[in-house]
Amino acid sequence: MSVLHSAPKFASNDGVLDALTKALKKSVIASNEAHGEIILTVKREEVADVLETLRDDHEYQQLMEIAGVDFPQRPERFEVVYMLLSVTKNHRIMVKCSTDEATPVPTVTTLWPNAGWLEREVFDLYGVLFAGNNDLRRILTDYGFEGHPFRKDFPLTGYTELRYSEEEKRVVYEPVELAQDLRQFDFQSPWEGADYVLPGDEKAEEDDASKEDGK
Repeated sequence: MSVLHSAPKFASNDGVLDALTKALKKSVIASNEAHGEIILTVKREEVADVLETLRDDHEYQQLMEIAGVDFPQRPERFEVVYMLLSVTKNHRIMVKCSTDEATPVPTVTTLWPNAGWLEREVFDLYGVLFAGNNDLRRILTDYGFEGHPFRKDFPLTGYTELRYSEEEKRVVYEPVELAQDLRQFDFQSPWEGADYVLPGDEKAEEDDASKEDGK
């Protein structure tokens, strides 16, 4: 007979937000609770110190993820979000800081070795720089890739495309060439230039024929 165990519930947020805000004091720009999660927004230059304090003094031992968010309308368009887990308290917390395209964020590889891979991912996809990361290379895209694909001003088609050339016996990069522009996609007539009548276009064909006859 098997026994099904429900997933453990995370600890309550009661009192945690106030306690952390008081402990971190001037480093915290804003603090709030949303969707059952505690979120701290901190000064960019102090993010490593804040995370070290949370790890050493408040038992948030594990760095679970580092994520990027792009807000193109903001002066500092990027947010870097750190997600921490306390295995002793069974509690999670999110810490955020903001930056722009040229200002680096302090690395946290000295606190968690796995941060190296996570910072590389944010750099690759958003272009965020991390000061002190000695191995800040692309990790998901090719080394010759142009741009950062998760930026909200990055074109859907990209800048270049690659294919294997039988003539040169290698992979070659070429400017993107599309028979149909994705940014002007017409859902009413998705296959422009088709040499057959599309379902629902019979009336339009008759009107075109009538115009031709009237010339």
